[in-house]
Amino acid sequence: MREAAIEVAGVRLAGDLALPQPARGVVVFAHGSGSSRFSPRNRYVAEALRQEGLGTLLLDLLTGDEEDVDARTAHLRFDVPLLAERLVAAIDWVHGVDDARDLSVGCFGASTGAAAALSAAARRRALVRAIVSRGGRPDLAQNDLPSVRAPTLLIVGGRDDVVIELNKQAMAQLRCEARLEVIPGATHLFEEPGALEQVARLAAAWFLRFLPDGSHRTIDR
Repeated sequence: MREAAIEVAGVRLAGDLALPQPARGVVVFAHGSGSSRFSPRNRYVAEALRQEGLGTLLLDLLTGDEEDVDARTAHLRFDVPLLAERLVAAIDWVHGVDDARDLSVGCFGASTGAAAALSAAARRRALVRAIVSRGGRPDLAQNDLPSVRAPTLLIVGGRDDVVIELNKQAMAQLRCEARLEVIPGATHLFEEPGALEQVARLAAAWFLRFLPDGSHRTIDR
């Protein structure tokens, strides 16, 4: 694990990069509404991916000052163009790290971070090779959806009715390989026993299937 400092548009974003040796690819995480790189749910999934030989980059898409403002207004977390611009910078940063430059890149997005992941993937189609959304709002990516080429897995809780419908609407706009997985009994944060484990298992299988370094390997579901 090493600290990352990513410069973009005059601000510095903090992150944590971990690369198993050898790594089969690297997954960049985009956190959700009101969260950060310390989200216990994302860190759980990241650890599961590392156990499968995938590198991870967890980062804060907002600075500390911006998070303070967002805590009061809840405005910046829905600024998908801003979040996507910063995620693109993080993807480019990973590609410039010596021991990661030859690795294929995936994106894991939660809540509004899923929209940022899809928009970033549409702008970095040559670099981003797979996407996973956990309880995401891919509908917020809007006009970028038809430009996404990376295979996309949308994971939603079975009791998250509104988000299920929004994911279905977004999926209809995607022109890439896409799948919707609904985890029975799970709510938006996947806090139910076993729910987050299913998310991690599905995410790992998807990334190992579509990131070139892991394309030869499958995981029992």
